[in-house]
Amino acid sequence: MEIFRQYRFDKTLFLAAVTLMGTGIIMIFSSSAILAYEKYHQPFHFYLNQITIAALGLVLILFMIFIRRPFYQNAYFIYGFLLLSLLLLAACLVMPAIGNTNRWVQFLGLRFQPSELAKISLVLFFSFYLDQKKDKLDSFKTLVFPLGILFLFIFLILREPDYGTAILIFLICSVMLFIGGARLKHLLFLGIFSSSLFIFFLFQASYRWERIIAFLHPEKDPLRKGFQVIQSKLAIGSGGLLGVSIGESTQKLFFLPCAHTDYIFAIIGEELGLIGTFAILILFLIFFLRGLVISWKAPDNFCQIAAAGLTMAIVSQALLNISIVLGLGPPTGIPLPLISFGRSSLLCTLLAIGILLHISQRRRRTIKIKK
Repeated sequence: MEIFRQYRFDKTLFLAAVTLMGTGIIMIFSSSAILAYEKYHQPFHFYLNQITIAALGLVLILFMIFIRRPFYQNAYFIYGFLLLSLLLLAACLVMPAIGNTNRWVQFLGLRFQPSELAKISLVLFFSFYLDQKKDKLDSFKTLVFPLGILFLFIFLILREPDYGTAILIFLICSVMLFIGGARLKHLLFLGIFSSSLFIFFLFQASYRWERIIAFLHPEKDPLRKGFQVIQSKLAIGSGGLLGVSIGESTQKLFFLPCAHTDYIFAIIGEELGLIGTFAILILFLIFFLRGLVISWKAPDNFCQIAAAGLTMAIVSQALLNISIVLGLGPPTGIPLPLISFGRSSLLCTLLAIGILLHISQRRRRTIKIKK
């Protein structure tokens, strides 16, 4: 038994998300205008694309807030969504390569990255499965089916190749297994097996190992492999406390690659300074805490696991991206949620936020017994 408190969604989480997205739109224009003009003869190219998807995503959130029925909890929707994500990932492998990778599905001039959708579909699937099998999680046989699905997704993503996203998805699902009640010895076995798998794929491509070497010793090849790491640190360091002001970054002038996508946090550090980067971290912290509150107050086991998983998927990706920009990890191609340019990433992140906000409107009904 539960009640649906329409319009009483978590406004703090919503405002934190909108503020992050608004900051991202401003910084995308600041970091990409020159590149857009050089490439498309239109300085607003990336800005207009991002703001269009942002508007579409807000409409999607409003739709999620208004509807009463939790369709995301329906078994047909969950397995259909999972199958769609799987088929789109498989379709990527037969699509024309872009930048020597097969990460996008292309249709009628539009591109979509299915791995972003896979994060949400796997979170919902694991939430549903762990809820249905909560009394049988002591047996490893119960985990064989979801782990099989997980490794099938990971294999397809590694084949794109997208090593960073594969590891991120594995970590998210592993934590969800822990939250759902899987035994520690089973998780330990899973960790050992998965580590062997990821190490194997690490050495299958020389550039992955070279990225790790460049991360550990960027000064050994400052003009090639270590260039991006060094330029990112220079951008962050040159911002100081208050930054050089919006639009005045020098690193975005073709010094820092991927300035409007993977390394936009470095431009924020340069233009808005320590105060700007600290504000971004505070907003993600607020998002994380409110997501945990939504999970804690959710009406059933499925919603608790799903809310925790969706929150973790967004915040862990943000922390991973920021760590890489600060030189605390090798480059992986992971965007900063709600801020980096990326239509697939932004739309799927807003879909996840819409589900979180819908869960926040649901409460377990308490029945008072009169004496």
